[in-house]
Amino acid sequence: MDITIICSDKTHKIFPYIEKWVIKNEKDHNISLITESKDITKGDILFLISCTEIIGIEIREKFKQTLVIHESDLPNGRGWSPLVWQLIHGSNRIPITLLDAADKVDSGDIWKKEFVMLEGHEIVDEINEKIFPVKLKLMDFAIKNIDSIKKIPQQGEPSYYPRRNPEDNELNVRLSRNHQDFTR
Repeated sequence: MDITIICSDKTHKIFPYIEKWVIKNEKDHNISLITESKDITKGDILFLISCTEIIGIEIREKFKQTLVIHESDLPNGRGWSPLVWQLIHGSNRIPITLLDAADKVDSGDIWKKEFVMLEGHEIVDEINEKIFPVKLKLMDFAIKNIDSIKKIPQQGEPSYYPRRNPEDNELNVRLSRNHQDFTR
């Protein structure tokens, strides 16, 4: 199978996980790991993993399937930084959704959802160690089920997370954690 993965940033913490996944699977598949859509050719599956580009239909048509992995319980939580927004709002049950890429961001049909349970005390690296393997597992699922998947259309009114900016990470040292405004 010809597989392309776009991860927009080589410094993203998932990038080394994807590189290991590529090494593990390259004996069975022809895999390209790229950071920009301009490097796309064509193939069977295009995975968008921490991809910040909007991938239009002209690129998606070059593949049998173009798939996104998104950390929200779609259609709730479309948009930017869904994991961070859920953590800010105190969620310990994090959904990881495999879905079709579509013209409207995060609106495609759902292939599968997995859930990661957090205990609430994890630091970012510990959270990543729980979430990233699930994303790779969903990639494996997509490959195995590409020809037999029964997709589920998203149901209900969607909600959206806004894009986060550097000032969203600033804390007011005079306020306790419970009184911070994380929703600016």
